[in-house]
Amino acid sequence: MNASDGRRDFDFYHGRWRVQNERLKERLVGSTDWEHFEATQKCRPILGGLGNIDDFVTDWNRSDSTGKFVGMTLRLFNPATREWSLYWASNREGLLEPPVVGRFENGVGTFIGDDRHDGKLVLARFIWSEIRPDSAKWQQALSTDGGRTWETNWIMRMSRRSS
Repeated sequence: MNASDGRRDFDFYHGRWRVQNERLKERLVGSTDWEHFEATQKCRPILGGLGNIDDFVTDWNRSDSTGKFVGMTLRLFNPATREWSLYWASNREGLLEPPVVGRFENGVGTFIGDDRHDGKLVLARFIWSEIRPDSAKWQQALSTDGGRTWETNWIMRMSRRSS
């Protein structure tokens, strides 16, 4: 076991968080109309530290759904590749989405994987940055051209909550 191989890169996120969200109302159509909402997250380690799981809970509600929006991320570290795989699921579909895969370099985590938007194959990218003991930033972007250009469509700014 080598704790410097990347397996501890997400340890900063264990605990409870308040999340300020900015989310594009429409994706991949040139929209600049953002919606803002709050959420809470709790993250805990699993598998003896080779992964973690969080929950994301908000009262934010799109017009095409009812009730709270609840999501979760499962993060798993592969010691052989020194990469993390991040899987998202929500109460909208009840399925784990395909993972984004990557690692942290110079304090920034970049994770990329295949996804679908409106039935079309796209690339998804998650970036974790601005990581401090009591705050962090996450953003999601999609690419329709193989990663040459990206549209950021969701930004989350987290602040740690007391236990």
